[in-house]
Amino acid sequence: MCSVAICGGSGYTGVELLRLLIGHPHVEIKAITSEKSAGKRLDALFPHLNGLTDLVLEPLDKERLKDRADIFFLCLPHGTSQEVGAYLLENGKKVIDLSADFRLKDPSTYEEWYKIPHRFRDALKRAVYGLPELYRNEIKKASLIANPGCYPTGAILGLYPALKNKLIKEDSIVIDSKSGVSGAGRKAEVNYSFCEINESFKAYGVTNHRHTPEIEQVLSSIAGRPLKVNFTPHLLPVDRGILTTIYAGLQKDIKEEAVYSIYRETYSSEPFVRVTEGLPDLKYVKGTNFCDIAIRINKRTNTLIIVTAIDNLVKGASGQAVQNMNLMLDLDEATGLRGITQFP
Repeated sequence: MCSVAICGGSGYTGVELLRLLIGHPHVEIKAITSEKSAGKRLDALFPHLNGLTDLVLEPLDKERLKDRADIFFLCLPHGTSQEVGAYLLENGKKVIDLSADFRLKDPSTYEEWYKIPHRFRDALKRAVYGLPELYRNEIKKASLIANPGCYPTGAILGLYPALKNKLIKEDSIVIDSKSGVSGAGRKAEVNYSFCEINESFKAYGVTNHRHTPEIEQVLSSIAGRPLKVNFTPHLLPVDRGILTTIYAGLQKDIKEEAVYSIYRETYSSEPFVRVTEGLPDLKYVKGTNFCDIAIRINKRTNTLIIVTAIDNLVKGASGQAVQNMNLMLDLDEATGLRGITQFP
């Protein structure tokens, strides 16, 4: 039995982690923290957990907390995770960070996009990007996992087979993503209030969304050279889910069936990637750790169109974190994630 702690447990990703870990057969949850809600029972904040846990939220005291768990999930704000993660790593703990603090390998790139310096560069060097479909072997040996962002997960999984097999023109990639409101976090802001979001639809972060360098970093690694992409996120008036449509010019004429064959072969042994004939739909991945992928070819423009769907809180965050934990513990990576279809 592995003991775990969740740092930052009153946000959407933290409580989603708890939902998944409560049913995990090899995990015992020892602590869950929150600065704003310390002292409150978790099921008082989240009634859907009533009867499932008696945990009380507590302040994040990293010195007192470090001896209470073997693995720590960090659902903390950017900038806070780097200090806590480095401290726990130095004290021999395994860390899965759901913030962006350990995703970008170049500290100057992190500072450019997040406007704060990275003060723990030794820890950053040890971090492994936690996308199991690409980095499974590295994750198994790692002590610090940089859990991927939600938008990058759908985009990278959609593009990986095409880039790996040199099917597309690498400088032609356009990524168009739509996310549910939970992707913005559990905070009270006018822009995310019901009257602002309901029956509306808008783009945001155009040209400057912070997930852009993360996407480019991984795609560049796949391609073997620096790549830049056009990435535009949009806000959907739904609770959860990300639908991503990707456009890229094909290198040469190829039949759609041949591209499907490449995608199916690439992901044939992956427990959470489904290559589908029908176009992905958010309602079929909601509450699950699946990434659904379909492709089409626009013959008039010789363009490959890739559509992916994930639940931003599961495969895009907490479910992927559990998948990474399973790999770190040498468990079947689907443990605690198979059949997960219920959500609050």
